Amino acid sequence: MRRWFVLTYIGLCIGYAVMVMWVLPWWTPALIALAWLVPAHRFGWGAPEQRAARRRAWPWSLLPLALWWVYIYLDDSFGKLDLGAVIFHLQAGIEENGSTDRQIAGAIYTLAAILMLVCVTWLVRADHRWRLWERVLSLFLLAFNPLLFGLSLRGASVIDDNASWLADRYRPPQIVSAPKQPPNLIYLYLESTERTYADTQRFGNAYEDLAALGRRGVVFHGVQQLDNTGWTMAGMVASQCGVPLMPAGLMHDNQFEPLSDVLPGVDCLGDLLKARGYALTFMGGASTKFAGKAKFYRGHGFDTVLGKDELLDRAPKDYLNDWGLYDDTLLGLAEARIRRLHDAHKPYAFFGLTLAAHPPFGHPSQTCRDSQGPFDGTDILYSVKCTGWLVKNFIARLDADGLLDNTLVVVSSDHLSMKNSAWEQLIAGPREDTLILLGKHQRPRIVERQASMVDVLPTVLEAMGFGIPDHRAGLGVSLLSPQPTLVERYSLEELNRRMRSENRLQEELWNGVN
Repeated sequence: MRRWFVLTYIGLCIGYAVMVMWVLPWWTPALIALAWLVPAHRFGWGAPEQRAARRRAWPWSLLPLALWWVYIYLDDSFGKLDLGAVIFHLQAGIEENGSTDRQIAGAIYTLAAILMLVCVTWLVRADHRWRLWERVLSLFLLAFNPLLFGLSLRGASVIDDNASWLADRYRPPQIVSAPKQPPNLIYLYLESTERTYADTQRFGNAYEDLAALGRRGVVFHGVQQLDNTGWTMAGMVASQCGVPLMPAGLMHDNQFEPLSDVLPGVDCLGDLLKARGYALTFMGGASTKFAGKAKFYRGHGFDTVLGKDELLDRAPKDYLNDWGLYDDTLLGLAEARIRRLHDAHKPYAFFGLTLAAHPPFGHPSQTCRDSQGPFDGTDILYSVKCTGWLVKNFIARLDADGLLDNTLVVVSSDHLSMKNSAWEQLIAGPREDTLILLGKHQRPRIVERQASMVDVLPTVLEAMGFGIPDHRAGLGVSLLSPQPTLVERYSLEELNRRMRSENRLQEELWNGVN
């Protein structure tokens, strides 16, 4: 009985890993386990007559298998391993993390991994043939683990012959001219609400409110996701600083202490606007302690940085989700804040971050449930539609009250969605970020460009009427200009390759940290 439990469990674990990596149907683990048990029965794996003379041997594969469990957990959680995100969050801090479901999953994964390691140890001790086979297997597991492969690519920068390629193309953001009456700026980051959802054949009406909003302004098609821009802080940095958020890595003096600053070596949109007298505010429903948000915004010119901790006493009692405030609460408070900024009669920039569409299932507000009907607890498309509906109504209220008369409104995703309940549909075709500009001077149209989030900074500056050298800022190029972007000139793949193989720009970004 023990023998067949061990063999069956190992087979199920192999099948589960295959299912997660290749996004296969739920019955895949059972099928692969059956396929695994056929040779196990044929060759008598673990049978008493195969018992090894030395029974206390420890398998070489325990550590390689544990590392594979780490990779499978990350793949199952996020859909694509992003080592930059892992490294950054470990250094910036993961306190106040609202992903309770992933924490529970992490505990389950840990128990499942320990049980598999026990089973493998039993098999190696019970069958002398597996003692040799698993040593060879250990090398295979180490060589083909994407987690270790990614680390090896990050170490390749020491042998690159042109280690300043990205740094040579970086232009420090600066403003060389300004309009007589600079406009206000409202920038709304929509958590994981990518423009891919606009495909009605795959996603129905989930994006219809944002599509309607886009018909009033400039909609950009073709905004792709560079490496190191695929999580919230990275998307904010890319769109405000014109650079990917390459983690500090070994440039951080003390690897066991949190980062003191986020990108102290560069000027970002907040720095530029602060120098021109703008009042700067950031508001989000989640904690600003998570992933260094407060450090980034306070370090780049923002007067007011508000998150769950600062807004909790203004939220309805017992109306919170795992991350913090629901979006209807947040946008209500944001509307009041924007009214105060408007009444102060000085230019302002307001940045807000929603969280309704946060993977894997979302956190739709009660007002959405009242409008859309019951939420089944798992349908991310329900949460995406909730985001669009709330944002459309929020902008409509501001507009109706005359608060947008001299204001540029930017609506964008922070990044492409990580793994969610519509994952198979999302990865079935090309994906791109949301980017919409709204304002009295923004003629409604669609702009087709091959671009990335680093191009948002110069685009926003020019949309506000500011002059910038050569239509460039950071690594970005204004999408309102005829200048080709780096993606158009070199391709997304080439830019990603350059990021993996050099660190000169990374050193500049983190110059002065700790």
